[in-house]
Amino acid sequence: MLFIGFYIAITAEAMTAALAAGRRNMDWFGVCLIACVTALGGGTARDILLNHYPLVWVENPYVLLLVCGAALMTIALARIVARLKWPFLLLDALGLVVFTIIGCNIGIESGVHPIIVIVAGMITGIFGGILRDVLCNDIPLVFQGELYATVSIVTGVVYYLGLMAGVPVDLMVIISMAVGFPLRVMALAFKWEMPRFVYDREMRK
Repeated sequence: MLFIGFYIAITAEAMTAALAAGRRNMDWFGVCLIACVTALGGGTARDILLNHYPLVWVENPYVLLLVCGAALMTIALARIVARLKWPFLLLDALGLVVFTIIGCNIGIESGVHPIIVIVAGMITGIFGGILRDVLCNDIPLVFQGELYATVSIVTGVVYYLGLMAGVPVDLMVIISMAVGFPLRVMALAFKWEMPRFVYDREMRK
């Protein structure tokens, strides 16, 4: 299930990243680069921090071809893809949960502290999007109140605690997805947001 979800997620992430690059008038190389950074950046950052090698795309270079292919296909079908907002939001929500679970698994395999297991899951889930937004000169979505990192953390905690309680891995994958995916979708549908910190120096004068 995670294997299929991973490939669906990186394809969707690559396509949405291509649209973001297109809005910045990038050339085709830039589009492919942004797609790769978005789809694979979270896992790459996690593996470097945890000293977990080889990296996914180094071990399986065909992943790069899939991501770049999805990005180039988006260029050809941009007008159609741009209209599919909700399907891609749903795929992004699925990707967030899947990436989080995969990241937690890598953290557990690496034998790190439980807190770092959750952080590894979160980095896998959100860091690619942060890199995309930074490279596209946008404020990262995850810093604008969206319940995104929070969903990743909740998913990771549920998954890890379930495993520690002795629940079979396959069942915990299903349970974690059943918690994280609806939570993200409801946050989108009802516009749930994190509290914001607004500081205006003029107000102190």
